[in-house]
Amino acid sequence: MRHVAQAPVSAARAKPLKRPSQARARFTVQAIYDAFVRLWQAQGWERLTTRAVALETGISVGTLYEYFPNKQALLSGYVRQGMDALLVAIDKQVVQANDAPWQDRLHHLLRLTLGIDTPELQYYDAKMLALEHQIAEPKHHRRVHDEIVGAWSRALNACTDLPCPASALTVRTLCLSAFGARRYLLLIHAGDADARAWAAEFERQCRLVLAMPSQPDPNPNKRVSKA
Repeated sequence: MRHVAQAPVSAARAKPLKRPSQARARFTVQAIYDAFVRLWQAQGWERLTTRAVALETGISVGTLYEYFPNKQALLSGYVRQGMDALLVAIDKQVVQANDAPWQDRLHHLLRLTLGIDTPELQYYDAKMLALEHQIAEPKHHRRVHDEIVGAWSRALNACTDLPCPASALTVRTLCLSAFGARRYLLLIHAGDADARAWAAEFERQCRLVLAMPSQPDPNPNKRVSKA
């Protein structure tokens, strides 16, 4: 049989149809994501199908299609859930870390952002990152940027014992350096040892920066978008 290449799915269509609101629905969607990751790791993206995910999950294909019309939408939902989990973890482990010194808050903030020693967060790798163009539009990148910078702002604002207040520019610069490094370390397939060594050195540099007065912010009234 002659193989017919499938047309690529546009980023606009590569998104879940709905989000689960009730406990049973959330359990079902989590089971779908777990099956998705297992099959992804075992078979690779090209062989992965939504039908196979439904069978692995133990649900009907129709039930899966209520949430995910295609595997790109499944990937989009999984990545979005991972980002939500990161934001929740930063809030619980850093922002709400009462009485923790700023050095400890910074350490946890960096580990979470860089995905180092954080088994509570989702599986993510270079192969998923390579497919990003299939599921993300510029507005999605802007939204993630605003959310992660906002989380870092809340985390460092909670550090009332910082030697010097950090300007919005300093917070944004450190955040993007960390988040961008996570993505690039994945792309170059950096090993765990290299990633940990880089994280330790970057944490040392962040401590030095946060211990000194910040440079004047050229846009002091600029707010992080909530789009």
